[in-house]
Amino acid sequence: MHVTVGALVVRSGAEILLVEHLAYGIILQPGGHLEPADTALMDAAVRELAEETGIDSGEVFPASPIPVYVEYGRVPARPEKDEPEHYHLDIGYSFVTAAEVGRIQESEVRGVAWYPLVEAERLVGHRIARAV
Repeated sequence: MHVTVGALVVRSGAEILLVEHLAYGIILQPGGHLEPADTALMDAAVRELAEETGIDSGEVFPASPIPVYVEYGRVPARPEKDEPEHYHLDIGYSFVTAAEVGRIQESEVRGVAWYPLVEAERLVGHRIARAV
């Protein structure tokens, strides 16, 4: 099992930041695996957000000190990375920002965009409403 973190970022109360994830080929919230240097889950979520979207971490503010979701799920095998099927324990935090997207991490994401709440919920699911 891998522990991952997610960043549900809200702008102007009705827009949600989503990324097009290269490895899985789907649109979802920014996030990723914990790294050995990570000492706090929320900080790891901000790190992943900044890496993937180029948003300055100093312009991102927690909307809540506790996770807005905790999910557990199966992840399919990825032979190209020599990863067998495994599980993720994903812990997500909600943030607010007025910042714009910067330089994206092209090795991880294909694109980054702000989506209206209804569209974000359609693409990602129930966890989006928790962020707002």
